[in-house]
Amino acid sequence: MIELLSIDLSNYCSKQCSFCYNHSTRNGNTIWKPQEVIDFATDSIKSGGVKAISLGGGEPFEYEGVFDVIDALYPQCYLSVTSNGLPLEYDNVWHNLVEHKPDKIHITIHKPENRLEVERVEELTKRIEKIGIKSGVNLLVGKNNITNAEITYQRLLKYLASEQIILVPQRFSNTPTAKELSAVAGGKPFQSPSCLLKCNRPLKFCSVSWDKKVNSCSFAPGKIPLETLDFNGLQMALNKVRWQENSCLNNL
Repeated sequence: MIELLSIDLSNYCSKQCSFCYNHSTRNGNTIWKPQEVIDFATDSIKSGGVKAISLGGGEPFEYEGVFDVIDALYPQCYLSVTSNGLPLEYDNVWHNLVEHKPDKIHITIHKPENRLEVERVEELTKRIEKIGIKSGVNLLVGKNNITNAEITYQRLLKYLASEQIILVPQRFSNTPTAKELSAVAGGKPFQSPSCLLKCNRPLKFCSVSWDKKVNSCSFAPGKIPLETLDFNGLQMALNKVRWQENSCLNNL
């Protein structure tokens, strides 16, 4: 039973981070049409019992039609968006957000060593809270920036609860150990992906990529194309997935 469905709307992102799991670039493509996302997600909710949907990318707030998708899905499920936050600095995007709100927005800090990025995300999450949207931070942690990540984490705790901060280990290279990630949180309980200690296939989570392919994990290889854009197509694709422990965990 899939309870949480993650949908990457595109692999276009003007920030173009070199370590992006989605390989998003400024020349990235968009295949999903907004109505296709709405119909697919709606059927997954009504036919499949999906309770929560997360929109990602690419950069979702650079996806044309994202606010149409938000308006359609918000009444049906718990809806969150993961963003780098940069498009929200434009007045027109911000005004649209005020009028078309998801339940939650997670802003990602890619470089905890970058003071300006940390300050930008801090101010943005506070603005998001003020307009009635729950905010959170995804803090990307690399093996080479443990100390900076710890400083940033403690700074975030001054205005966010620990459950609003997700420590995300950088994958494929520069991956910290579970012990190093714990050190970032000062040895106290923290939020992180469930695969931190071992790569197990999620039973209630499913990831749908920007090119309409499916697997049980966003990082996993061997994604299977959707034959139909509905919950039945999602089930058929998942049944064809040959799950394998993926290489991103080799450093743990």
